[in-house]
Amino acid sequence: MGLSYRGIVKNAKPTSVGKVPALNFDNSQFLNRKRIGTRVLVVAICAALIALAATTTTHESGVVHAQRRPAPKFHVIALAEPNSIHKPFVDAAKGWLGRESMTENFAIDYIANTEPIDEKFLAQYQLFIQLDYPPYGWTDKAQKAFIDYIEQGKGGWIGFHHAALLGEFDGYPMWDWFSNFMGGIRYKDYIATFVTATVKIEDPKSPVMKGLPATFEIEREEWYTWNKSPRPNVHVLATVDESTYDPDSKLKMGGDHPVVWSNENVKARNVYIFMGHRAEHFKNPAFTDLFHNAILWAAGH
Repeated sequence: MGLSYRGIVKNAKPTSVGKVPALNFDNSQFLNRKRIGTRVLVVAICAALIALAATTTTHESGVVHAQRRPAPKFHVIALAEPNSIHKPFVDAAKGWLGRESMTENFAIDYIANTEPIDEKFLAQYQLFIQLDYPPYGWTDKAQKAFIDYIEQGKGGWIGFHHAALLGEFDGYPMWDWFSNFMGGIRYKDYIATFVTATVKIEDPKSPVMKGLPATFEIEREEWYTWNKSPRPNVHVLATVDESTYDPDSKLKMGGDHPVVWSNENVKARNVYIFMGHRAEHFKNPAFTDLFHNAILWAAGH
């Protein structure tokens, strides 16, 4: 925008035709106008810069973006109960996933129950994260759509902790298909007092274990026990060393205690990770590296 500055004509006297009137300029007012004009120009430039910055960060605003974030490489749906005992873990996971989604360029949505789930809904997503939801209380249509999603390999799956709470709970029968998906196991007990323990990697060549140390410590977990080891029916990726329980506990599976595994009998890439009770796990680099690797592998990236 062009700006012009004019002096103020003051006390001009009438003259005869053909003579130019004498003009008396008030310099102080001229300088004041000039200063005001300069301020206006600076404000206009700042406003333009702010507007430009807004167009580079505002999404779905209807404006023409000067710079756009690339289209997401894949889409993730995460299922978590809104007010469970694991809410601190879920809240920490959401914060971490938000940062991870920016770094790895994927989009993530959240649902609090299985009501939205059907085949059309799942078709939008390349990865399903069962962040904190048990394998019971699902709608019939959700069960049907999820089974098809997993068996036909329409997307990947990562399940944490609560996903292996298999049995009769809250008036619901055990979901037999899900039990078989988890290796044919049934929940038996848990260490209510929490113990710290060492996790040992069994398959360091797995993409899920990329960059992880051979062993790493998990602080204060409520390690589940099941009626048997899922090993005969799944590919075990890591176990917990029950001899390292601190403090010690009598609740053990007798030596073979898988805590990370994948079921290779279905087409979907899938990983179950037992650890998932405490928010503090997200301060553990081994845990976040495991989660990071699982996301990229299960989503096919």
